[in-house]
Amino acid sequence: MPRLAPEFYQAMIAVDRASRQGLDPVLAELVKVHASMINGCAFCIDMHATDARKNGEQDHRLVSLPAWRETPWFTARERAALALTESVTLLTQGHVPDAVYAEAAAHFEQAELAQLIALIATINAWNRIGVSTRMSPAAK
Repeated sequence: MPRLAPEFYQAMIAVDRASRQGLDPVLAELVKVHASMINGCAFCIDMHATDARKNGEQDHRLVSLPAWRETPWFTARERAALALTESVTLLTQGHVPDAVYAEAAAHFEQAELAQLIALIATINAWNRIGVSTRMSPAAK
């Protein structure tokens, strides 16, 4: 993408940067990893799990993201963000239920909620790019 569609790629970089504004970096990386797990984007899972760890995130929380509802270690705010991430990512499976949106709105100020939705939309776009172009994480 950077070589074959450079203007689009640079626009995505700018959108990505703008989508993170004002959000806690740890929460942002949790959202990115969760959406990437749902979408099956190995490249993005690897990149954002690495970034999350650099920001102080713990491995047990990262590996349990697919089962976040069953764990005690996510805050109510994080749970609201993870539920919203699922609803926006799986939009064709019932849209964003009013209860999910209301819970997110209860934990995030309006501007933060707008940024969170922007972040979720952006990681979903990156996931679609990563999966469709067959991006793969580097061997470790």
